[in-house]
Amino acid sequence: MAGFTEIQEQVDEWIKNVGVRYFNELTNMAQLTEEVGEVARIIARRYGEQSEKESDKNKDLGEELADVIFVAVCLANQTGVDLETAFQKKMEVKTKRDKDRHKNNPKLQ
Repeated sequence: MAGFTEIQEQVDEWIKNVGVRYFNELTNMAQLTEEVGEVARIIARRYGEQSEKESDKNKDLGEELADVIFVAVCLANQTGVDLETAFQKKMEVKTKRDKDRHKNNPKLQ
């Protein structure tokens, strides 16, 4: 599997060769919100208590999650964020902070 560096490069190449240019950051933020909403709709109806509409039954959760990742990568690229480094740093912080927290949570037992 490709790491974040390769994914960021792949998205950048796609934007340059197919997408013409990046949408501005505000447009991409709005797109990200829209894509997260589509994921939420699938989760709420497929796994939550809402009934799933016939038109939603063929929606692919993986495809919608990939849309979220794509737009998040676009935002990272255009704002100079190295996702490989940021993700590793976040995992270290979460591991240190949550080392015993989840093990000791009676709600998770």
